[in-house]
Amino acid sequence: MARIDAFLKLGLAQGCSDVHLAVGVPPMLRMNGDLMPIKFRELSITELETYLLEILTATQKEKLQQGHDLDFSYVGDEGARFRVNVFRKATGIGAVFRHIPGEVPTLEQLNVPDILKQFCEYHQGMVLVTGSTGTGKSTTLAAMVNHLNETRNLNIISLEDPIEFVHPSKQCQVIQREIGTHVASFADGVRSAMREDPDVILVGELRDAETISMAMTAAETGHLVLGTLHTTGAVKTIDRIIDALPGDLREQTKGFLAMSLKAVVTQVLVKTPDGRGRRAIVEILVNNRAIAKLITTDQTHQIASQLQTGKDLGMQVMDQALLDAIVAKEIDPDDAIRYAAEKKKFHRYVTNTDLVPTIDLSDKPEL
Repeated sequence: MARIDAFLKLGLAQGCSDVHLAVGVPPMLRMNGDLMPIKFRELSITELETYLLEILTATQKEKLQQGHDLDFSYVGDEGARFRVNVFRKATGIGAVFRHIPGEVPTLEQLNVPDILKQFCEYHQGMVLVTGSTGTGKSTTLAAMVNHLNETRNLNIISLEDPIEFVHPSKQCQVIQREIGTHVASFADGVRSAMREDPDVILVGELRDAETISMAMTAAETGHLVLGTLHTTGAVKTIDRIIDALPGDLREQTKGFLAMSLKAVVTQVLVKTPDGRGRRAIVEILVNNRAIAKLITTDQTHQIASQLQTGKDLGMQVMDQALLDAIVAKEIDPDDAIRYAAEKKKFHRYVTNTDLVPTIDLSDKPEL
């Protein structure tokens, strides 16, 4: 058994989402969004390097020595699975281990709006799940793939860096390929996938112009493309895609988004009232003629108003979703206010009065 497994077992016993190991501090656990140290000595450079080198392959060791970060999956002594990032910093080596549950969650278990199931029924086009790092994008996409796997007969090709949830083939054939292990890059993976008779292509991250371009091509040519972006709102997601591609492709990109972008789901994780868990709260854009016209006429700043009036189509803005969850006593208002755009309307729900002076009290239009 690798010595690092002792820290991972402790983290799992405590119910943490991540285990952080860094030089100069004791190991830390991410507990419901908060980082907490465990009772252990500060890790030295030699000690931590020894722990990590025990679980690296020869190729991974060589890449680390060359100054590259490492992203890979690790299965602990008792079968628990982790997504790992190993990196070098000013004081030495560091690593983060994120626990990947053994069972793929269902959309019902995530308690997300039912419309996400409808997104799985599309036969072509692009559906994006966005949010900052650590907001559960991969978990939501895994639940969507699981729903497809249980309800349709498809060929699903998943491109991940690294592979997280493992999907056994049920009604679908699920092919999972890892960047750096099975294929060189996301763009190469999408290019290859289109020659492998796919129905659905999952792109773990639309991280560069080439990947975005290839994903757009796949969505336009009769495939359902699921992907993620590190954006914090539906409007920002559309702007990011338009800005990511060269200027001479701007009109073409807007045309694609108007025709083939089906939906954008932006999510945050907010603590539950008892502080013992977190719940995904989502903003939802469902593309329609009005939104398509705003995209093609460079009026994306007006899309937010369409989200507010599109409730019958399943759309919702983040602030309203947060308020609804607060009223239903599903989330902690003191944590929810951190994610709100118009914080003033959350004042009456806040229980920690120390938060109030930090809130922006400028006059802003109510949603």
